Amino acid sequence: MDASVAHVLADLTVAVHIFALLFIGLGGFLAWRWPKVIFVHVFFAIWGVLVNVTPIPCPLTALEDFFRHQQGLGDLPGGFNEYYLYGTVIPRSLLPVVVVVALGLVVLSYIGAYVRWRHRHDDSPAHRVSLG
Repeated sequence: MDASVAHVLADLTVAVHIFALLFIGLGGFLAWRWPKVIFVHVFFAIWGVLVNVTPIPCPLTALEDFFRHQQGLGDLPGGFNEYYLYGTVIPRSLLPVVVVVALGLVVLSYIGAYVRWRHRHDDSPAHRVSLG
């Protein structure tokens, strides 16, 4: 593989990884509008937790490492979050706060998705007929 193609593919992988992280943190809010998204989000949320608290490697990090190797570079030092986010976008001293806020956003998004789902079903014509 040509190094310039590998570079573009590595950059594309970084962009996908950033969108995946945003989806993990905020994707539950999409379920307020599109309820079935919650099933995809649960998968991503579990995946996000697993790759951060177990030795299971993130497939996106592995893919970026593959493209880096094609350019003659080594693996990302410390992984995606360590290399791109910690200490640059997110100060290390704020990591505990970021974790709590991220978990809070996921919980809030799930509660909101449930409330909206419940409201839709309570207002359905079949529900109104059975109450009347």
